[in-house]
Amino acid sequence: MLLFVGLGNPGERYVANRHNIGFMAVQAIAKRYDFAPWRRRFQGVATEGTIGSEKILPLLPGTFMNLSGQAVAEAVHFYKLEPGQVVVFHDEANCRPARCG
Repeated sequence: MLLFVGLGNPGERYVANRHNIGFMAVQAIAKRYDFAPWRRRFQGVATEGTIGSEKILPLLPGTFMNLSGQAVAEAVHFYKLEPGQVVVFHDEANCRPARCG
């Protein structure tokens, strides 16, 4: 099982903003693989589906980008996931993988 997290900012003002590329990427994956409808969960919206034999849980936090960790933490604890099971889609890489903070 993998948690795909799309980072971005909520609201119409940010829809086409480059900072929402994480949202756009995860939404495109869910659409491409015909995932279940989105529903409110984990301080955002989530869906589920499979790619090949892998179960995928896409999550779009409903908080602003700087607070998205709250939604991610809820999903990680609920599903008892390890860090290697979380894939984050975002607009830029400003630190090495697993070394931000």
